[in-house]
Amino acid sequence: MRTVALRFAENFAPPCGTIAAHEDVIAELGFVWYGKLGSPVSARVAEGILAEGDSKILLIHSGGTDRWWAHVVAITRETPPKEGIPAYYRDDAADFSCWFKVARFERADPRVMSKCYVASSGKVLTEASRHSMSPYFIIDVKEPGA
Repeated sequence: MRTVALRFAENFAPPCGTIAAHEDVIAELGFVWYGKLGSPVSARVAEGILAEGDSKILLIHSGGTDRWWAHVVAITRETPPKEGIPAYYRDDAADFSCWFKVARFERADPRVMSKCYVASSGKVLTEASRHSMSPYFIIDVKEPGA
């Protein structure tokens, strides 16, 4: 499976945390928009992610150990309606370059990064992420038995 891994931080998140704030919107609306700062993923990468049977992206907590799969149903560069964005960053929505419409979050295996390889270099994500400030990586995920 080819997808992207995005870093996230809790710098501006509410006390409940980034993922919990997004899950609250899912509980209310059935989906949430997850915003990405910086360079957007390319249209080709977005199409590739959405072409997967179970489209998902990997979220990596910067400086932490949390890893999450976000199950994605749409990707856009347009700012989505604000009610689908967690309240803590609704007013900053125009600052985000790319949006992922997430149907659910799933805690990832703590060793998931050792099963992911950066597409451009072939390096294991665990190592590549330590030595790079890149906010996202295009990755290939090696599932057991693959």
